[in-house]
Amino acid sequence: MKYYIIAGEASGDLHGSNLVRRMKQLDTAADIRGWGGDLMEAAGVNVVKHYKELAFMGFVEVVMNLRTILRNMELCKKDIAAFKPDVLVLVDYPGFNMRIAEWAKQQGIKTVYYISPQVWAWKESRVKKIKRDVDKMLCILPFEQEFYHKWNFETEYVGHPLVEVVKNAKEAPADAPLASKPVIAVLPGSRKQEVSVKLPIMLTMAKHFPDYQFVVAQAPSLDDHFLESLTGQHPNVSMVKGKTYRLLRQAKAALVTSGTATLETALFGVPEVVCYKGNPISYFFAKRLIKVKYISLVNLIMDRPVVKELIQHDLTEENLLTELTSLLKNDSARQRIQADYAELWHKLGEKDASGRAAEVIVNYAKGK
Repeated sequence: MKYYIIAGEASGDLHGSNLVRRMKQLDTAADIRGWGGDLMEAAGVNVVKHYKELAFMGFVEVVMNLRTILRNMELCKKDIAAFKPDVLVLVDYPGFNMRIAEWAKQQGIKTVYYISPQVWAWKESRVKKIKRDVDKMLCILPFEQEFYHKWNFETEYVGHPLVEVVKNAKEAPADAPLASKPVIAVLPGSRKQEVSVKLPIMLTMAKHFPDYQFVVAQAPSLDDHFLESLTGQHPNVSMVKGKTYRLLRQAKAALVTSGTATLETALFGVPEVVCYKGNPISYFFAKRLIKVKYISLVNLIMDRPVVKELIQHDLTEENLLTELTSLLKNDSARQRIQADYAELWHKLGEKDASGRAAEVIVNYAKGK
C-alpha cells in the first residue's frame, strides 16, 4: 500500500521512524513518502522536506515566516495529491497537520492522526474540527480516550511511544560517568526567554549541594555562550549537548522544566522537581486559557501530585531547596516516588505503541 506521513519536529521524526519500521514489518511492500527527518529517512521514508525547514516556534516567528509556511502547505498538498496515498498519517504537529487534515477530508483521502493534539488542555472546541476531518485518532495518553468519548468521538489508545524509546536507552551498555561526583540533572527547556528566567533559580541549588555535580542538558536551540553566561559562576555545574538520556541514566535527582522531559525523567526512574516560571503577562493569560490541574505529564497521567510542581511565584530558592533535599535525603520520599513511577510505567507500558499504531494504519489502508 501507499502511505504518506508528516512529522514536523524532532520528536515526531523519532516516533515516526519507529512507527514506519513496524509498518514495514506488516506491509513489506509499503511505499512510504512524507515530510520528516533523518530518522524517518533511515527507516525507509522517501523524505520530501526536512522538518528543520518547518520548525517555527512562537507567535512572532510564525508571523514573520507566514509566506514560507503557506508555501510549504501548498507544496505538501500538491505532493500528496500526486502521490495518491491509501492513507495519510499525521504525527503530532497540529498547527500544520490539522490544516492538511481539513484539505485531505475534502479530497476524500483517508486520514489517521498519531499522537493527538493536546485539545484537552486548551481550546476544547478544536475537537469539532478533529471529528470532522480525522478518520482515526490514535491517542498516546490514557485519559485522552475518555476525553474524546465525552465528545462522542471514538479513538484508540495505543500506549506511549516514549516507553519503547526509554526502554531501549535503559538497556544499552553503561556509559562512562559524566562526573566524579553524584549527578543532579538540570533540564531547563529549549526556549531562550524562559530558560533565562528559570535556570538561574534552578542553579542556586549548586551552592547548597557542593558534593554533587549539576549537569545541564543543553537543547540544540540554545547556543553555548548563552548557557555559559548562566552556568559559568558555579564550580560544580557543567553542560552536556545531545546526551540527555545518558544524563538521566546517571542522575540521582533532577530539576526539570514542564513538558515531555518530565515524563522522560520519570520513565528513567529519576526523582524530580518540576520547575516553571515564565513571563508574568504570558502566564496570566495561559492560566485562563489552559484547563488542566497539573503542568507535568506525570501528574496528569496519574491524576494526582506524584512529583512536586513549583510554578511561577512558587519557584523560589527556598522552596526548591526543601524539595531537592527531600528527594536526596528522605528515603521514604524516594521510595514513594519510585512506587508511583512503577505504576506510571505499567499504565503507559502495557501496550506497544508503535506496533499497535502500525497495525491500525496498515489494516485501515487495506480496508480492514
